[in-house]
Amino acid sequence: MASYSLLIKPSAAKELEDLPLRDRQRAISKIERLATEPRPVGAEKLSGQEKYRIRQGDYRILYLINDVEARITIVRVAHRGDAYR
Repeated sequence: MASYSLLIKPSAAKELEDLPLRDRQRAISKIERLATEPRPVGAEKLSGQEKYRIRQGDYRILYLINDVEARITIVRVAHRGDAYR
């Protein structure tokens, strides 16, 4: 399977930095795995949008997949209560 490049929006990078250390490490690990498997088990496409989401504990990682350019863009990393606002 082809490897996708990862791009993290500056706002998502800031949200990632603000996570507690343990959650941040786990989220980074999940994000890195997206490069080889952009649609892992448990990933869901958000209705009415082009975004996908994966769960990491109480946090959600929202991202876009561009299959033509083999690129994944991390759009948001937020607590589950705030992720979809």
